[in-house]
Amino acid sequence: MSSPAPAAAAGVTATARITAGADGSLPVLESDGPFALRRTRSAVPGWTRVTVVGAMSAPLGGDRLAIETEVRDGARLLVDAAAATLALPGRTTGPAAYALRLRVGADAVLRWLPEQLVSVHGSVLRARTTVELDPAARLVLREEQVLGRHGEPPGTLFSRLTVRRAGRPLLDQELACGPGAPGGWDGGAVLGGHRTTGQLLVVDPRFDTAPVPVRLLGDHAVVTPLAGPAALVTAVAPDALALRRTLDAALADLAPLTAP
Repeated sequence: MSSPAPAAAAGVTATARITAGADGSLPVLESDGPFALRRTRSAVPGWTRVTVVGAMSAPLGGDRLAIETEVRDGARLLVDAAAATLALPGRTTGPAAYALRLRVGADAVLRWLPEQLVSVHGSVLRARTTVELDPAARLVLREEQVLGRHGEPPGTLFSRLTVRRAGRPLLDQELACGPGAPGGWDGGAVLGGHRTTGQLLVVDPRFDTAPVPVRLLGDHAVVTPLAGPAALVTAVAPDALALRRTLDAALADLAPLTAP
C-alpha cells in the first residue's frame, strides 16, 4: 500500500497593524510575519513616521499578507519601507495575496510611500489596496511595480487600487501584467515595452477649488484630475530609477511634505 502524497506546504498568513493618534502616539503598532514595523524619526515636526522592515522573504506563493492602517482624526502619519518588496515563487502553486487596508479620519493626513514591488519571474501575486477617506482627509499614495529583476522576464502581477471618499468611489482601477495577464499588457496602449510602471495619488480638499490641470510629465507620464479633490500621476519608465525620479518630481509639486 503506497503512502499518501505529502500535503502542499501552506503559505504564511499574517496581518500587521498601525494606528496613529493626533498627539503623535501609536496606540497600535503590531508586527506580524514578514512585517517588522518600526517607529522611526520624522524629519518634519508634527509627523509620526513608521518604517516597514522585511523580517523574511515575502510574499511567496500561497502567502496571505496584509497591513491595516488607521490614521485617527487630526493625525499625520508617514509610512515608508526599508527596502523593496520582492514577490517570489513559493512551494505552493497558488498565488500570493498582499492586501493594504487604509483608513484616514477627519483632518488627518496619510503619506504612504513604500519602496518598489518587484514581480520576480515565476511568481504570481494579487495585490489589493483599499482606502477609506473622511471628506476632510488628505492622502498621498505611491505605487511602483518593477516587472522582473535585471535580465529576466516578469512574474504575474494583478494589482487593484480602490479609494472611497465619504463612502463614495473616488478611484477604482486594476493593472495586470506578465504571463496569464490579458493580451496586450506589454503593448503600446499599456506599457509599450517598459519594465516599470507606477502611480502617485494625491487627495486634498484644496483641489475642490483649485483642480490640477491635465499635463504631461516628460514623454511617459501624465497628471490628471479625478472627479473629486484628487490628482493621479501615471507613469511608465525603462527602469526603477527613472520612474522614481518622475514620481518624486510630481510629489514635490503636488504635495510637498512641509505643506499644511
